[in-house]
Amino acid sequence: MPRRLPIARQRLAAAAVTTLIGLTLVACTPEPAPSPEPSVTASLAPTTSPTPTPEGPTFHPDGTAEDNLPIFTLVTQQVWDSGQTGSGRAYIDALIAAGFNRDDMQVTQDATTVGNPAESIQFSVRWGADSCLVGQFGPSTGGAVTAIMDQLAEGRCLVGNTRPIDW
Repeated sequence: MPRRLPIARQRLAAAAVTTLIGLTLVACTPEPAPSPEPSVTASLAPTTSPTPTPEGPTFHPDGTAEDNLPIFTLVTQQVWDSGQTGSGRAYIDALIAAGFNRDDMQVTQDATTVGNPAESIQFSVRWGADSCLVGQFGPSTGGAVTAIMDQLAEGRCLVGNTRPIDW
């Protein structure tokens, strides 16, 4: 299982670098010169504008775990960046809003058995008959991490006691 984790980190790093390069290129692009005023002899033919395409990863309900890892990773990173770093519910709610099925999710407790904040919180979405999208965050990880893992017995993704997602 751990062999897939570095790939997810590489994908996350590659996505961050790609985004940074894209933002740098946009910032360095000069503004276009203003258009000249239309003349009386301008063409009256209708013009069409290109259809906008979605930016970034999208949710694929009929896709594979691999197809959905990019959107799972993006949502996870967005929650981490929002500062809600101690709330498993924030990740679950964001994943539901992105289209993932609540009934296929698991999340660990936000606090230890003695009431201290958890050093690491895991959450998952069961995908198909054999895969899980798994996320982890907390002080011990230094950030949000995602990976695709094999399902455990009985279709579970996380080991141990998990918190009911009953909100």
